[in-house]
Amino acid sequence: MSEPVLFLVGATHRSAPFAFREKIALGAEAEAALAADLKRAAVVSEFVVLNTCNRVEIYAVGTNLNAGREIVALFCAHRQVPVRDFEDFGFMQPGREAVEHLCQVASGLDSQILGETEIFGQVKRAYATAQTRGTAGPILNRLFQKAFQAAKHVRSNTGITTGQVSVANIAVDLASSIFGGVERAHLLVIGAGEMAEKAAKAFQSRGTRGIDVTNRHLERATTLATSLKAHSLSFDQRETALVTADIVVSSTSSAGTVVSVDAVRTAMKQRRSRPLLLIDLAMPRDIDAAAGKLDNVYLYNLDDLALVAAKNRQARVAEAESGRTALTQRASALWRQLQLQLATLSGTRNVESAAC
Repeated sequence: MSEPVLFLVGATHRSAPFAFREKIALGAEAEAALAADLKRAAVVSEFVVLNTCNRVEIYAVGTNLNAGREIVALFCAHRQVPVRDFEDFGFMQPGREAVEHLCQVASGLDSQILGETEIFGQVKRAYATAQTRGTAGPILNRLFQKAFQAAKHVRSNTGITTGQVSVANIAVDLASSIFGGVERAHLLVIGAGEMAEKAAKAFQSRGTRGIDVTNRHLERATTLATSLKAHSLSFDQRETALVTADIVVSSTSSAGTVVSVDAVRTAMKQRRSRPLLLIDLAMPRDIDAAAGKLDNVYLYNLDDLALVAAKNRQARVAEAESGRTALTQRASALWRQLQLQLATLSGTRNVESAAC
């Protein structure tokens, strides 16, 4: 019997353009359906799906060296994208490379915004979900737990988090530069998930008081609005609310756009030349890209925010290199431990096979 293999398949902002990342982005239902099929797949014994705005990655323990290619085929079938496109924009990493990659991801060293803080929690939730599903076994348990330790070490012993490195804070900085401050700005938040909440709180912490929240499920919008002492709107009011908003932050899990260019054009006719800032934090996009071509409309998506963040990135580059050196050493030690564990699993299975 062949020895179990650890591998990673995925696509991120580093390997794939925005348009491809939109095609492979997983909503909650799609992610659950993919996990169900992976669980039934005979070629993997363990897996964790990490799905964020800038990456879809599957960490897995396979039964043979071909498992990675079979998982790529399964994933592409789910997202209805050609395998050849994944080969162009995705990647597959075996063994030690997968170990080091996860350590860098959890630390924020592989993030589009270097050192950003949200990713650590996203990796922890992905692992917790796998534990709940029963798809994280002895290999991935050790891998993820050690990766969390490594990430905490890097964040505690380097300055990679220096400056405003969360997506929410960068959005506020951008708005402040356009409006000369956000204290008097009126904010419309579309969505009531984690990213929308963080963005709303970031604006509120900088003095924004006029905040409206809308969501497809009104009760969720009301819950978030209540926590912010803001106002909730029904989802069908989102486009008419563009008339009074100065800044719109949209972050929903919709499969298509929720703000059309026609709605923005109509709103701008009533705004009397007042500028409108649209910040689209969703993957796939919430706001029609054509809206950014209208006069007095400023539209930024996740890739655009990363370019804004690059301006204060240099202060963290040296710290990041120090963190990568430390992670490389830790990843090497962890991979040696995992190799022994994989070999032990293989030996155990061989004994069981012989007994049969």
